[in-house]
Amino acid sequence: MAKYLLLKHYRGAKPIDCAPMDQWTPQEVSDHIAFMGKVADDLRERGEFVDAQGLSPEGTFVRFDGEGRPPVTDGPFAETKDLIAGWMVIDVDSVERAHEAAAYLSSAPGPGGVPIREWIEVRPFMEEPPTITE
Repeated sequence: MAKYLLLKHYRGAKPIDCAPMDQWTPQEVSDHIAFMGKVADDLRERGEFVDAQGLSPEGTFVRFDGEGRPPVTDGPFAETKDLIAGWMVIDVDSVERAHEAAAYLSSAPGPGGVPIREWIEVRPFMEEPPTITE
């Protein structure tokens, strides 16, 4: 088994033109979130689900800038179309299975119940640190 991070990118849901979630009806939002729960339940039944979280649009950037003074800023941020909306961690037998799970996650309903076909980035967990040679 290998762990993969499925990143839900908020990129506008091409090829379907999909309004941002804050413009959906309350029922459309509820249906979308219920689908996310169903995906998690289906993955749990297969023994593949590890964890999942949605992310708030708020955030800050922090970096080391000398002892005792970490600068905190509200930007620069990526454009809204590139923000990560949430993530799911799965533990599956192959990258092909990770792709299947990501495609299933991508079929979540949006406005009018139409699958939004959002982009899901599939990233394997690093199994061991890279070897550095000189």
